[in-house]
Amino acid sequence: MKNLVRELRTEAGLTQQQLAEMVHVSSRTIISLEKGQYNPSLLLAYRLALVFGTTVEELYCLAENKEQEDREHDDWE
Repeated sequence: MKNLVRELRTEAGLTQQQLAEMVHVSSRTIISLEKGQYNPSLLLAYRLALVFGTTVEELYCLAENKEQEDREHDDWE
């Protein structure tokens, strides 16, 4: 799932390890999130949004991801 974790983390001057400690996960989880290989729990997404002063919707590009999924679904039909 597309997200802005890497961009916002680098803008904030945080390392992956620092961010991981702030939201109580491993740095491997942050790496996976940044690569779009892992979809976080709602609570983790909320914690990340709080760290960056944004919303879960903005952090995880939910409108854009929904549109992409809808297009893919339409292609299946």
